[in-house]
Amino acid sequence: MNFPLITDWHFYVVAVPAVLLLGMSKSGFGAGFGSLAVPLMAMAVTVPQAAAILMPVLLVMDVLGLAAFRRDFDYKLLKFLIPWGLAGTVVGTLLFKVLEPRMVAGIVGGFTLLFLAQRLVFPPRPDSPPPPKWVGALCTAMSGFTSFIAHAGGPPVNAYVIPLRLSPIHFAATMAAFFFFVNLSKWIPYAWLGLLDLRNFATSVVLLPLAPVGVWIGVHIARRIAQKTFYRLLYLGMLLTGCKLLWDSLV
Repeated sequence: MNFPLITDWHFYVVAVPAVLLLGMSKSGFGAGFGSLAVPLMAMAVTVPQAAAILMPVLLVMDVLGLAAFRRDFDYKLLKFLIPWGLAGTVVGTLLFKVLEPRMVAGIVGGFTLLFLAQRLVFPPRPDSPPPPKWVGALCTAMSGFTSFIAHAGGPPVNAYVIPLRLSPIHFAATMAAFFFFVNLSKWIPYAWLGLLDLRNFATSVVLLPLAPVGVWIGVHIARRIAQKTFYRLLYLGMLLTGCKLLWDSLV
C-alpha cells in the first residue's frame, strides 16, 4: 500500500529548511530560528497541518537533543519550567479550535519584539537580578501554549531564561529537556483533535532523515561558540521570528 504523503514539490521547498532550522534549535544554537518552522511550512499547508507533520520529527529531535546534552541540564530550573509549560499545553488544547492561528502568531510576534526592545533600550547590567518567578511562570505557560498551537514556544521561554545568563551549553541542554516534555505532552491532545492522520504521518517519515542532520549541526556549533556570539545569534533569531509572526497575523 502506498502512503498518501504530500507530493507537491512546493511543500518540500519550504519544509526542508524548516526541519533543519528546527533541528538546529534543539541544540540551543539558533533557538530563536526554530519558531520559524511552522510559519515557513504554512506557506504550503495550513498551520494545524504543519504542526501535525512536525510532531514525529520533533520527537526524534527531542530524543537526540536529550542524548547529546544528558550531562548538562539545569535540573533546578527544569523543576520550575516543566509544570508551567505543561499548564500552557492544557490551555492550548482547550483553545485550539477557538483561536485563529493568525491571532496566536500576532501575540507571539508582538511579545517577542517587545522583549527584544526592552533588552535594547534597557540593557541588563552584569549584576542585575534574575526576573521574578511570576514572570517566569507567565512566560513559560505562554511557551507551552504557543508551542501547542504552532510549535512556537521558543520566544516566550527565552524571554525568561536568557536573563538568567546560562552558559550556551547549559542553556541548550535545559531547553532541550524542557521541550522534550512539552512536545511529548502534545501527542494525546493532537490525536484527540484529529490532527495525526496517515497523510501527515507519512510526510513526517519522509522528512525524518533531516532531523539528526539539523541537530548535529546545532550541537556542533553550540559546543564551540562564544557566549557573546551565541546570544547575539539568539537575539537575531528572535527578531526574525517576531517580525515573521507579526507579519503573518496582519496579512
